[in-house]
Amino acid sequence: MTRLNSALRKPHLLPLLATLIATPSLASDTDVSNTVNYSTDVIYQIVTDRFLDGDSGNNPPPAMLDSSCSNLKKYCGGDWQGIIDKLNDGYFSDMGITALWISQPVENIHGVLNDAQGSTSYHAYWARDFKRTNPYFGTFNRFDTLIQTAHNLGIKIIIDFAPNHSSPASSDDSSYAENGRLYNDGVLMGGYSNDSANLFHHNGGTDFSTIEDGIYRNLFDLADFNHENQQMGQYLQEAIALWLDKGVDGIRVDAVKHMPLGWQKKWMSAIYKHKPVFSFGEWFLGSNEVDPANHDFANNSGMSLLDFQFAQTTRKVFRDQTADMRALDQMIQATSSSYQEVIDQVTFIDNHDMDRFQQTGVNQRRIEQALAFTLTSRGVPGIYYGTEQYLTGNGDPDNRAMMPNFNQTTTAYNVIKALAPLRKSNPALAYGDTQERWSNSDVYVYERQFGSSVVLVAINRSSSQSYNLTGLFAALPQGNYPDILSGKLNGNSIDVSANGAVTPFNLSSGEVGVWQYTASETQPKLGHVGPMMAAPGDTLTLDGRGFGNTGAVQVGATNAQVLSWSDTQVKIQIPTISAGTYSVKLTTSNGQSSYPDLDVLTGPQKSVRFILENGYTQWGEAIYLVGNTPELGSWDPNKAIGPFYNQVVEQYPNWYQDVSVPTNTQLQFKFIKKNGNQVIWESGSNHQLSAGSTDSSIRVNWQ
Repeated sequence: MTRLNSALRKPHLLPLLATLIATPSLASDTDVSNTVNYSTDVIYQIVTDRFLDGDSGNNPPPAMLDSSCSNLKKYCGGDWQGIIDKLNDGYFSDMGITALWISQPVENIHGVLNDAQGSTSYHAYWARDFKRTNPYFGTFNRFDTLIQTAHNLGIKIIIDFAPNHSSPASSDDSSYAENGRLYNDGVLMGGYSNDSANLFHHNGGTDFSTIEDGIYRNLFDLADFNHENQQMGQYLQEAIALWLDKGVDGIRVDAVKHMPLGWQKKWMSAIYKHKPVFSFGEWFLGSNEVDPANHDFANNSGMSLLDFQFAQTTRKVFRDQTADMRALDQMIQATSSSYQEVIDQVTFIDNHDMDRFQQTGVNQRRIEQALAFTLTSRGVPGIYYGTEQYLTGNGDPDNRAMMPNFNQTTTAYNVIKALAPLRKSNPALAYGDTQERWSNSDVYVYERQFGSSVVLVAINRSSSQSYNLTGLFAALPQGNYPDILSGKLNGNSIDVSANGAVTPFNLSSGEVGVWQYTASETQPKLGHVGPMMAAPGDTLTLDGRGFGNTGAVQVGATNAQVLSWSDTQVKIQIPTISAGTYSVKLTTSNGQSSYPDLDVLTGPQKSVRFILENGYTQWGEAIYLVGNTPELGSWDPNKAIGPFYNQVVEQYPNWYQDVSVPTNTQLQFKFIKKNGNQVIWESGSNHQLSAGSTDSSIRVNWQ
């Protein structure tokens, strides 16, 4: 269910129409230039080293390389030229892929770890210089060619980026690997040992027991960045700006659960100011895990997330069959209320950190049905390389095998080929609500609808039982509808009567049917707004249907300057308004549509570590922060920042947290103790902080 209001047929007041602005036409919402909206895209995730060796001349030295790829801890030779080659031969375009998520492109450590398998940085997560390329993937010139080749084909490029850490390190052995050493375009900044610049945390390894422990301790043996260090924070901001300037269209952020939310929100606000691109993070959730902190991050950090809740449910239903089909709709409905922007979460069925979906000897129809479900559900579908070739493999590194072939005749490839383009041609898949139409333990029939456009999907996961579907109704207009998959998963055409009743039909075992209707809109209907965190003066992109060629936009009650206008996309400039949460309203002579929950910041952000000393609490109480700006909750205890931490950097009765606040702003704040609905405020005058433009910290006593 997307969060939007229906267009109003007869708005009572159209005050903005007195100032209608006609602007030059803009590319549609589905264009490759739309870097903030991926609702109409399908992402294909590539582990660069494991895809295709297009240029053996850039392969690493023999000690790091296994060209046979039998030792999966070594480099296998895949590179950007290999991706370029498959772009040029149509492998991605023919499949309907419109975005490639590639491995982190930055320079990684050179050499081999002293372990049983001789591990290397083939996965690209052991960075040494974020401002240089991994030479085993290619040069900056080759990266430019990759970007340009993809863009010429209407395909976006997303880079993985890991600002949590550098490389494996040891506090006791400075010769271990490269010991976390970090370089700034070739100039050494420092290493984990003798860290005089305080670039890293030195709190030991995390046991994953709490979020705090995961943030401020090392993830496994990786040298953990001290993000509150001014030099480190500036370096990471400059580094991502470099890659944005190279033309990347999106960022997948590694290990967001293990970095301070305040620093990440500040970092994202700088990205959106520099070049707005779709950004999504990795917050891993286990098979039966539902974490409110995960939803809170997606709703407040400025970035979306990989939707592990979607992935784990889909795996239980189709792969492991430990949950029945009703669990799919339960997950869809639950996440629609948990995530403010549920259509921005990236859906998937497996990735490089999970067992492959396909299992050796298991019926391939399971993965084909899971793909069909993912490609027709809300969110941004992501497909792990080799899924279309039924690659198997449990655990790291077996789930990262070399791409075996590029066969375009597999059923999985052709399911993707049939359904991926539908996300651009039918807005019901990009923006629509989801409604269950018929279900039992084996069958899920659901409908996506946006305005007059509709997609109906029926899936029977049983390998032996067919079902006669009676009493099924749909929003499809009267008519006969062929299966979009053309029978690839045994689907057939259906007939719909004038009242929406679907003529009863048999849904055979293992069958998937997809039927669709697309219609133009005469009234405006907003489907997506992005980015959903912005500041006055920033550009905001509004996507949907039925905008016509002129109109006006308000953010809250304030008119916005229209920068461009087309029937499916409008760009505006955020007006000078107070920080807070706003609805965006688009008005034309034919009606009005609105979109909620735009987070407008006070302005550019910085990160401040707030430290409270002597904050003694009773059992059940926790410390929170509240203050005079929306970033600090605007004095509303229900919007206070917290709970604060008290175990790693500071210990009880001291408390701390890193918080994103506006720069160059006079802040007033107090700490409160919360226990359920009970709130205890500090006494005395408000604490004061004159926030400059650089990250800082402040330490006060409970009063």
